[in-house]
Amino acid sequence: MSNKNTRRDFLKVSSIGSLGLVLGVNSLANAAAVKKIPVKVLELEINPFIIISTDDTITLVNSRPDMGQGSTQAVPSILAEELEVDLSKVKIIQSDGKAKYGSQQSGGSSTVRGLWNNLRKTGAAAKEMLIETAAKRWKVSTDQCYAELGKVYLKGSDKVFTYGELAEEANLLEVPKNPKLKDSKDFKYLGKFHKRLDVPSRVTGKAVFGIDVVLPGMLYAASVHAPSIEGKILSIDDAAAMKVAGVQKVIRSKSFYPGGENESVAVVANNYWSALKASRLLDITWSNGDLAKTLNSDKYFADMYKAAESEGVRYEEDGDFNAYYKASENTLEGIYETPFLSHAAIEPVNATAHVKPDGSVEVWAPIQGPDGAIGDAAGVLGISPDKVKINPTLLGGSFGRKAFMNFMKEAIDISRQVEAPVKLIWAREEDMAQGPYRPAMLSKMQGVIGKGNTLDALSHQAIGESIQGQHWNALLPYKADGWLGGELSQENHKYKFGTHKVTYSRVETPIPILWWRSVYASNFGWGQECFIDEMAHKAGKDPLAARKELLKGNERDLKVIQKLEDELSKSELPTGHAIGVAMFRSFATMSAAAVEVKKGENGIEVVKVTSVIDCGQYVNPDHVKAQTEGNIVMGISAAVKGGITFSNGKCDQSNFHDYQFMRMAEMPKVAVHIIENQEAPGGVGEPGLPPIAPALGNAIFNLTGERQRKLPLDLA
Repeated sequence: MSNKNTRRDFLKVSSIGSLGLVLGVNSLANAAAVKKIPVKVLELEINPFIIISTDDTITLVNSRPDMGQGSTQAVPSILAEELEVDLSKVKIIQSDGKAKYGSQQSGGSSTVRGLWNNLRKTGAAAKEMLIETAAKRWKVSTDQCYAELGKVYLKGSDKVFTYGELAEEANLLEVPKNPKLKDSKDFKYLGKFHKRLDVPSRVTGKAVFGIDVVLPGMLYAASVHAPSIEGKILSIDDAAAMKVAGVQKVIRSKSFYPGGENESVAVVANNYWSALKASRLLDITWSNGDLAKTLNSDKYFADMYKAAESEGVRYEEDGDFNAYYKASENTLEGIYETPFLSHAAIEPVNATAHVKPDGSVEVWAPIQGPDGAIGDAAGVLGISPDKVKINPTLLGGSFGRKAFMNFMKEAIDISRQVEAPVKLIWAREEDMAQGPYRPAMLSKMQGVIGKGNTLDALSHQAIGESIQGQHWNALLPYKADGWLGGELSQENHKYKFGTHKVTYSRVETPIPILWWRSVYASNFGWGQECFIDEMAHKAGKDPLAARKELLKGNERDLKVIQKLEDELSKSELPTGHAIGVAMFRSFATMSAAAVEVKKGENGIEVVKVTSVIDCGQYVNPDHVKAQTEGNIVMGISAAVKGGITFSNGKCDQSNFHDYQFMRMAEMPKVAVHIIENQEAPGGVGEPGLPPIAPALGNAIFNLTGERQRKLPLDLA
């Protein structure tokens, strides 16, 4: 295909009417890929494209799907700042998974911190090119020109060019490799409050989520999966299901779980309600295999506690902890437990797929990684990736679940069989019973109180299944899980113990697991931060003061804990109330929390949560606060509501009646405080969660004198 045709196709797909200046950012530095698109390329890290058209339209190809974290506002804000344009004038289109856009995985709290420098440089480069073009036309030096609100002005005159008038000529210039970035004191968008421009479309229903997609001639599918992980279909009686008006077919389909593949049954109808009703009338006989007798969560926990009796595989050690522990008299230990959890996003998992007569496939789906979706889709059909087209939609929540795209692969298989576009929606019961889930884990904690009652040594043995190991068999038995170990390393949490050890014991389970908001930090923040409180109490120290001692020399994190202390000191704690504190670093952000509790008529009540977050530079304080508030809700829910359990090979929970979240009436007062600095951006979508459960656990201890080491907490 010629460059001319490639450009025409790009414009057609992007709905861009006229082309002027096009800038891309290529993370792969792949010359062959770059040659396929007629753009100026800055060889930086990420690869969103910015198009300034001759009609003054500014289009940004957003490489990070929006699942509620606000990428459709944050990403254009970064561009608008350096490009000097009105944020409302930036049109957003979503990248489609093609390699030219670089990494497109929305997860790991990586959107702003991953795009911050590159988008700023690209916007600044485009601005310099436009100014240079205007200066040449006016035959003046560039320092006599300036850009503002999508126009270039000549100082001391009424001469002005719009960006659109300059764009095509500017596209002929070399792209500056080191454009000058704005000083933060001159920011108009970054670090400032601005109303989210995407809220009206979501409130009015104009925004398109995966579940909203409608195609001409589309059929609807509801699927039924094996009640146990290795269940096989023995027989299907679909007589009652086929009598439901609108039902077209009942078929066997492929289903997928981490590390394996199975069969499911799909009902295909001309509307979803018929498909769902009929799916519940199916009489399916399953052979549930040996796991029906042996698989249960109690057995998994027993295996983890057994593993705690032996040494784990070493990830990190400073000094000889075992020798020090054995030689010391003032020691303590405890095992902290966290359960399996469902993601339970408000939008059920769904995907619309159309396998076409020529063997190609087009997909519309709420997915976290359109780049990974191309390979997944191609694999289902056994076709080349260039025959796959992905149309990512907005996600109605995800928390990691929609990064595992088994629902999309299942929709593709159903469309292949019925030879029509199909929208597959998993009922809530299917999603909750099938997982994957946040892993259940143990933290075996050991500590030594040294001379002068110092918190001198800490050992954290992480115990449980590995996401890397289960999904990709990517963990050698003599290696610790690096994802997990990295979160617990002394370099990450910054506590300076004289002696420090991190180990890992893998306990395998077929119960499917996956990333959950804040990944392992939600498991291990619980053990680490409750145990540090235990050590502080045994040493006769205030828990806040003890943490300050451990953070000596780390001015940045000391400011976080000092800010928390300052906020707590502003009001006197009422009689009968207690406060617990915790802090945890994840995704390059430090978050600290204080939870206030009291004894109420119905047990312990959470009164207030104070959160302090240092995420470095950020886009919008309202985004930071909103994400932190969401983390507080999920963190408390994870701490006090029941988890996911398995009995006889099956998940015991099915919907929100037996897997509960906090209700509005349970919501405590919340205060979120942001540390202001000029540090590199950290994550925001997840770091506010890990300190919540341990802060609550520590508060309960301070209120009752009883130390709880197992989630969910008993509030009776």
